[in-house]
Amino acid sequence: MEVLVVGAGGMGRWAGRTLGSAFSVAFADRDPAVARAAAEAIDADARAVALDTGETFAAVCLAVPISAADEAIEAHADRASRAMLDVTGVMAEPVTAMRERLPDRERVSLHPLFAPENAPGNVAAVVDASGPVTERAIGAIEAAGNDVFETDPAEHDAAMETVQAGAHTAVLAYALAAEDVREEFATPVSEALSDLVETVTGGTPQVYREIQESFDGADDVAAAARRIADADGEAFEELYAEAGAWRGTGESDREPDERRERGDDA
Repeated sequence: MEVLVVGAGGMGRWAGRTLGSAFSVAFADRDPAVARAAAEAIDADARAVALDTGETFAAVCLAVPISAADEAIEAHADRASRAMLDVTGVMAEPVTAMRERLPDRERVSLHPLFAPENAPGNVAAVVDASGPVTERAIGAIEAAGNDVFETDPAEHDAAMETVQAGAHTAVLAYALAAEDVREEFATPVSEALSDLVETVTGGTPQVYREIQESFDGADDVAAAARRIADADGEAFEELYAEAGAWRGTGESDREPDERRERGDDA
């Protein structure tokens, strides 16, 4: 049983390497050399095929940019004899497109919530039409140490507004606003933020651009920063308590005076 992985970048290689324990793997990419390199890197039995190949495969796994998902589903639907999966990172549009173009085949949308070099980790899954091929694929992903959990397109895409678009905005905004200071001045908080800046900016800008263009969340972070900048006195303490309550720290259960007595405001 063979799976065609469309897109031989980092996430495509992760998909091929992970699914390779349960399938033979073929890669296709806009750059044939990239497809060949991916096949050579993961397994001696893996192969590269042309992006417009006339072959069919038991499954097609799309590892393309978010903006290319719909076009890829249309282009490769006929090559998936039994199942199609995607790991594009957005779910509402791919699930809808797969339903329309592959109504009689298995369909699963997956989102590995990590960069390939940080695998294994959590993998969100919308199992839209299950069957033996997609069950085999999910089994291979779990066997590689990943935690696959089910969600639905609306829940997933709403969550990405916070955990991706919002989080990335906050990290990048800190980097853009920060002044260059001596290393000795670093605090535990600033060190943690600096590490996050390195994580985010060490990736591919096109990937982060597509996330920002696909999900809301940046404007909410900007509005929250303005609320903090404009707050003083009790207004700031109320925002501090609100933030603590969201994180489950229990700060909202204590009065400001009590927090000051414990030295929490220092």
